[in-house]
Amino acid sequence: WSSSIISLSSTNNFPEITGRICPALCEAACVLGVNDEPVTIRENEFSIIERAFSLGLVKPSIPTRRTGKKISIVGSGPAGLACCDQLNRAGHTVTVYEKDDSSGGLLRYGIPQFKLDKKVLDRRFDLMTAEGVKFITGVEVGKDISLEELLNQSDAVCLSIGAGCPRDINIEGRELDGIYLAMDYLPQGNRIALGETIEPEMLISAKGKKVVVIGGGDTGSDCVGTANRQKASAVTQIELMPKPGECRTDAQPWPSYPMLLKTSSSHAEGVTREWAVLTKRFVGSEGKVTGLECVRVEFSQDSKTGRSVMTEEKNSEFQIEADFVVIAAGFLHPKLEGLLAESKIELDERKNIKTDETMETSVKKVFSAGDSRRGQSLVVWAISEGRKCAHNIDKQLMGKSFLPFM
Repeated sequence: WSSSIISLSSTNNFPEITGRICPALCEAACVLGVNDEPVTIRENEFSIIERAFSLGLVKPSIPTRRTGKKISIVGSGPAGLACCDQLNRAGHTVTVYEKDDSSGGLLRYGIPQFKLDKKVLDRRFDLMTAEGVKFITGVEVGKDISLEELLNQSDAVCLSIGAGCPRDINIEGRELDGIYLAMDYLPQGNRIALGETIEPEMLISAKGKKVVVIGGGDTGSDCVGTANRQKASAVTQIELMPKPGECRTDAQPWPSYPMLLKTSSSHAEGVTREWAVLTKRFVGSEGKVTGLECVRVEFSQDSKTGRSVMTEEKNSEFQIEADFVVIAAGFLHPKLEGLLAESKIELDERKNIKTDETMETSVKKVFSAGDSRRGQSLVVWAISEGRKCAHNIDKQLMGKSFLPFM
């Protein structure tokens, strides 16, 4: 077990997180997948790290020397935390700034308690604090403190602020009461689960409601599980794309990632699932949503471009009754107001933070990693981004780096 945790930790800073929430793309590429079931990599990660904690093998690793270099990390999601952890190991003094009142970003407030117990995060934060990392919460860079101020007190800054701008559905009836974005709904549900009190006029609860979740991904699944725990009277989840198969097809050969039907524990708890459904408009009464007008769609491939083309099926219109709708359609890019507007950091064509090959932005000494740089992605990519960014920062500050570039 001791050699296992050393090996695992050499490439993964937070296996207790990936072992719980990662969709395990690595398993789809496992060579056993050619003709058998792949190695259960995610479960192996989970078992190794939890056994290591229980055996007392995970202890604070305090650097034996400090370089005198100071680095500020903006955002405490997986990318920022991975970057922070690596830079601290290299002997730099690292401070993490988080706008919320507790560290963790979407790990704490976006992913439900039933999926990722926050005690798991607190255990890791306690460890990192003991190793010398300083966490400052309740401070929003660009509002409470400027990027210029951070630069004046830091040798480098890493922006890992996530892709916080949600993808909305701007159709007729969107202004009706009872329609919420997932990132308004899930964080409040987490705060309630953690014992916080929400003012009645601010409460977003699905209790006794007929719920429709728009979006078939992991965030949509989290909304389903949250609605079930709030004792919704009925929950329906609709997805624009067609229903995936249960087995890998010839069109998705190994080692490509197969689009397979995923049934989470939230789905197993109770939900009606619909695929290939497009929401045309929201309908309501007295300013409140009462349902959705939808149409079924089908997809074909354009012979010239090879792209998938969506068309509406004739005479397939139908309605879904709902008095509580959650839009879980993903994210577009980082929030552009505040920090990014103030600093005038250059953005790319998708409005993500633009960087060079070293992950440095258009502002000298300011780097970026994670979803704010590459766009909405997975926790494993965020950790990888943070590690690479740490290598680049360390190399710029010290002339060379012994931190791994992965």
